Amino acid sequence: MKWEEIGKQPCSIARTLSVLGDRWTMLILRNAFMGMRRFDDFQENLGVTRHVLSERLKRLVEHEILVKTPYTDRQERFEYRLTEKGLELYPILLTMTNWADKWMDEGLGQPLIYLHQNCGHTFKPTMNCSECGGEVHARQVKPQLTQAYFTYLEQQKKA
Repeated sequence: MKWEEIGKQPCSIARTLSVLGDRWTMLILRNAFMGMRRFDDFQENLGVTRHVLSERLKRLVEHEILVKTPYTDRQERFEYRLTEKGLELYPILLTMTNWADKWMDEGLGQPLIYLHQNCGHTFKPTMNCSECGGEVHARQVKPQLTQAYFTYLEQQKKA
């Protein structure tokens, strides 16, 4: 399967990877969540080429994760702001952070801590069941195929 076709699979992870599946995109999102908005700031912070950065920002705008808005009248300059769709990616980044802090800190500890503004405490992200509120762990989950999967397979047979 070609990389361009991965988002057409009946798999939520594949669909997500079709938009977010490279290091530059995730680092752009990290910086956006930390308040960065301008092209030159992204480029300077990440050290990515203008071409690659431009491509990744364009894809994030196309998928309505970022919105491109002008910030000056005299010259075409734009900011990239997270949309509601983009803001919903925050748990993914927090989970990645939590995993890296646990397994890849090289004995140095966390480079960042997160403060929950509502209660004033630092926290570590957890995944909780939407129904019972209990914490969810991998060994407690059993994935099950839905009708959407079987519909996809039928469509592939007809194509």
